[in-house]
Amino acid sequence: MRITGGTASGRILKVPKGLGVRPTPDLVKQALFNSLGARVQDARVLELFAGTAALALDSLSRGALHAVCIEKASSHARFIRENLALASLPANSLDVRVQDVFTALNQLAASGTRFDLVLADPPYGDKNVGRRSQSCAQQLLDNPHLPQTLNPGGLFVLGHARRDTLEIPATWRETKLLRHGDSVMRFFEVAAAGGQVEPRVDS
Repeated sequence: MRITGGTASGRILKVPKGLGVRPTPDLVKQALFNSLGARVQDARVLELFAGTAALALDSLSRGALHAVCIEKASSHARFIRENLALASLPANSLDVRVQDVFTALNQLAASGTRFDLVLADPPYGDKNVGRRSQSCAQQLLDNPHLPQTLNPGGLFVLGHARRDTLEIPATWRETKLLRHGDSVMRFFEVAAAGGQVEPRVDS
C-alpha cells in the first residue's frame, strides 16, 4: 500500500499484520482523489476508522492543511504515527485520537470542531437481504453528530461493500458514487434544510 499522489507520492506505508485492518486499495484511493480534485487543497480532514491513515496521509500529501484520525486500536495508532514519518509529512499536520469513532463524533460535534472533508472506509458489513444493514457504514449515515462535524459545503465520503445495502437518511444528499470491484465509495453533502426527502434504500 502506498500514497498515490502529491508530494509523498509512491511512499510505501506500513500495514499491521492480520485481519484487523483492511486498507483502502490504491486503485480505489486514486479514483477517490481524482474525483475530489482541488477540494483536498487546504482542507481540514477527518478520517474515521483510520486503520493505517491511508486516506488522511494521501490527503496531506495532496495539499490538505491538517488531518485528524480516529482509531480505536492503540497498536494501529502507532502505525499511523510511523506512516506519517515515513511519508516525510510535518509531524504537526496530523493528530491521532485513540478512541471509539462514535464517542469521538459526539465530542467533536459538542466542541464545535468542523472539517471540510470527512473520509471513512470502515470494516465491511455482511450481505443484508430483507433486513436493514447493521454495518459501520450504516451506523455512520445514521449518526446524528456526523453532519455537525462538517463545514458548510463540506463533503462526507463513505466506503462500503457492494453486498451491503444501505438506507440513506434524509440528512444526506448523495452527489457521486464510485464502484471498483467489491468496493463502493459514496459522496454525500448535508441536505439543505427544508429540502429533505424520505430515506431511500440503496439499489
